[in-house]
Amino acid sequence: MISATEFRNGVTVEIDGDIFVVIEFQHVKPGKGAAFVRTKLKNLVSGGIVEKTFRPSEKMERAHIDRKDMQYLYSDGELFHFMDVESYEQIALNASDVGDSLTYVRENDNVKILSHNGNVFGIEPPLFAELVITETEPGFKGDTATGATKPATVETGAVVNVPLFVSEGEKIKIDTRTGEYLGRA
Repeated sequence: MISATEFRNGVTVEIDGDIFVVIEFQHVKPGKGAAFVRTKLKNLVSGGIVEKTFRPSEKMERAHIDRKDMQYLYSDGELFHFMDVESYEQIALNASDVGDSLTYVRENDNVKILSHNGNVFGIEPPLFAELVITETEPGFKGDTATGATKPATVETGAVVNVPLFVSEGEKIKIDTRTGEYLGRA
């Protein structure tokens, strides 16, 4: 059990059967009345963000999240197949469990599978991905006035905005959290 006064960024708690991670917290002591803890929580299953206030004495169950390194093998249309890198055990997940977390992940790349009490609820891709551009329009000389960008399709099928000087066949580095171009690889 954890009390609201012990909240810190990144702490995971279970509230009404859902798993939340604390994004922001603030201990408030108003001039009149009792103190309280104002929080911003992210639901790890649905991805929604909720703002809640708690009394400092409120207690809730701490949620233990298991992060397991697995290798993304392939997708057969309905299921996404992963393999444990230590035991070579394979699991298959539905598209609803995977969501859009594999946007920048190629086959045979390593990811972290997130689970709570044996139930998989999410996938953490690596923070950065190095991918080859498969399709983009050529940039034209003189079009570089204010850091202009153009859309480029990478090998996973995702579309990323890149500077005009980047061409087809180049390997680029992408931030998987924001989908932002970081530079040439």
